[in-house]
Amino acid sequence: MCIEFLFYLGYNTTRMENEVLNLIKQKKMIKPGETIGVAVSGGVDSMSLLHFLHENKEILDCQVVAITVDHMLRGEESLDDALFVRNWCRENGIYCHKFSVDAGKLAKEKNMGIENAAREARYSVFENLLKENVVDKIALAHHLSDQAETILLHILRGAGLNGACGMEYIRDDVYIRPFLGVDKDDIVRYASRNYIEYVDDATNFESKYNRNFLRNVVLPQLKQRWEGVEQNLVNFSLSCKEDNDFILSHVNCGGVIEDKNLVKIPLLYFHYKASVINRIIFDCLEKLNVTKDIERKHIELIKDLALGENGKKLNLPNDIIVQKEYDYITIFKNEKIVIVQEYPFEVGKTNFAGLYEINVKRTKKFERKENTLMMDANLIPKEAVWRTRKNGDSFTKFGSGKKALKNFFIDKKVPNRIRDFIPVLAVGNEILCVLGYEISENVKITEETKMAYVVTKKDLNK
Repeated sequence: MCIEFLFYLGYNTTRMENEVLNLIKQKKMIKPGETIGVAVSGGVDSMSLLHFLHENKEILDCQVVAITVDHMLRGEESLDDALFVRNWCRENGIYCHKFSVDAGKLAKEKNMGIENAAREARYSVFENLLKENVVDKIALAHHLSDQAETILLHILRGAGLNGACGMEYIRDDVYIRPFLGVDKDDIVRYASRNYIEYVDDATNFESKYNRNFLRNVVLPQLKQRWEGVEQNLVNFSLSCKEDNDFILSHVNCGGVIEDKNLVKIPLLYFHYKASVINRIIFDCLEKLNVTKDIERKHIELIKDLALGENGKKLNLPNDIIVQKEYDYITIFKNEKIVIVQEYPFEVGKTNFAGLYEINVKRTKKFERKENTLMMDANLIPKEAVWRTRKNGDSFTKFGSGKKALKNFFIDKKVPNRIRDFIPVLAVGNEILCVLGYEISENVKITEETKMAYVVTKKDLNK
């Protein structure tokens, strides 16, 4: 482990400290009495942020703890970095939460890049700490150079105006970046002035990673030719944010339907100006928290889908599927669930694969009510079972003869993505009831009916 120790060089960092304190108060990053968890890798940026917040905790009226995550990517070296943070915190009276996550294993399981896997694992730790109320907010040590890199990276990946806005000082009300406007040199000077030890992660100098390539190769060359290039990029992002906020103020998403793990955009919205529908689409992706790795080309593909045939779909990063469903474009997370179990038809409540609760009651009162289905009890064979659809299933609609269950779903405009999860009451390939939709002509109530079954359902996912 390489530990660098910087001696005080006489730099005056009072300006930087005052600016950061004023920024925290101006943007209300920290509320009185909150516990702030500082994400600490051991590098100069995060160590300086931890030191700064700890030194000013009385002024800010908050508690400060450290959070360090060993991604298990560099063997003993990454473990040593985490231990360095823990030991430094112990010496300075700061409580440290130390975690280990296997980012390499996660990358293989999810078929994703190491950088994305490490980030996902790290943020999973943060989210758990927030959920368990261990901390109220997470402080991240991103600074001016990080912001410039992010903006440039988004532009090179094909991001639109929203991506060019860069990182925010406050995200989701719980992630704060007090150093976002601070120059890297000022952070190094702060560390020098306060005798802060830190470690260097050797992978930061490996340009095979996109961000490192920008940091180590591209930006140094840009700085040689254009003075203040980083600040200029940040100023550009601020202009983009102002324009983007103005456009967003004119966007009406009132017709968008939001449900568990999906959003539905009316096709009518795709007649809006490109700048408006682009933002509606991106806003819907944000609702699902899947904007990572989404580029302009993906937005364009979604718009093309709206002009295509019903039922067409496309796959996006983050296991997201977009499908044209009649009058909507539906965006949803891919749920890989296969239901093979069959459930006997019986009076009472049946938990159907954890998705629905099927409630069956006997009655001699044949009053039709909303959201209920009623069948002649004497026409239901004992071998009838609740299951999901199979090849060869057929359904006899009222007055229109027998047809394939698939065609019934098409007639009812049932989205293809949910057809495999809908319970049907079946005897062999004959469907007697499609839960929540209709019963077969063969089990309908007639003048000869003496006893009926009333069937209702409850969606257990809502």
